[in-house]
Amino acid sequence: MSKIRFALVGSAGRMGRTLIEAVLAAEDAELVAAIEQPGSPYLGKDAGELIGSPCGVLVSSDLDAGLAKADCLIDFTRPEGTLVHLAACRKHKVGLVIGTTGFNAEQKKTIEAAAKEIPIVFAPNMAVGVNAVFKLLEMAARILNEGYDVEVIEAHHHHKVDAPSGTAIRMGEIVASALGRDLEECAVYGREGHTGPRPATQIGFSTIRGGDIVGDHTVLFAGVGERIEITHKSASRMSYALGSLKAARFMRGKASGLFDMQDVLALR
Repeated sequence: MSKIRFALVGSAGRMGRTLIEAVLAAEDAELVAAIEQPGSPYLGKDAGELIGSPCGVLVSSDLDAGLAKADCLIDFTRPEGTLVHLAACRKHKVGLVIGTTGFNAEQKKTIEAAAKEIPIVFAPNMAVGVNAVFKLLEMAARILNEGYDVEVIEAHHHHKVDAPSGTAIRMGEIVASALGRDLEECAVYGREGHTGPRPATQIGFSTIRGGDIVGDHTVLFAGVGERIEITHKSASRMSYALGSLKAARFMRGKASGLFDMQDVLALR
């Protein structure tokens, strides 16, 4: 079987460099395009040199030219940029793996519409371990469905621009669904002042930003006389990159459709 030809956007960033490393190391993958914004100081440089391993692919700002050679684009940028890249993928009929978070409802509808024409894996977290935790949370919430207060605590580096993280919100959605609640109605994002007693149906979120924390997430089920904590800690962005490659392999041969990592890992 031929190799999957990858285009990457934001290739000079922290996640972009990790993706370059993962693609170059994978036997079934080929890097064909590394895209950066116009004016980037990295334009024209060998993308592999960003990780100390020249590969012959030059960093470019020409997304259309890059997609013309690609089977799949991986995007961990920001919502506005991702939607631009999405339109280009529709034009070139290229599959898209979206690791970007922070989309609003209208932007998500745009992604859903595009998935009628191209295959898309769109997930709040691409790490295999995090998606295993999603499944564990569903099971735990069904068991701990009475007498337990639920809190979601997440920590990320000081460069992250959205809060709570997409992963934390997804964790809250999974727990709320398993408990028969609507997260929009029961979620509390931080507390301050005289808040009064905690309502039993509330799901609280706490956000920490600092240093170079890659991503820590804990869901706490606090009962009388016991606490259950389900935690995932990322020590490296490589887990997100390897999950993205797994998503691309899953999309291979699919003409269209909207999927997430639960589909990729057959956890439905």
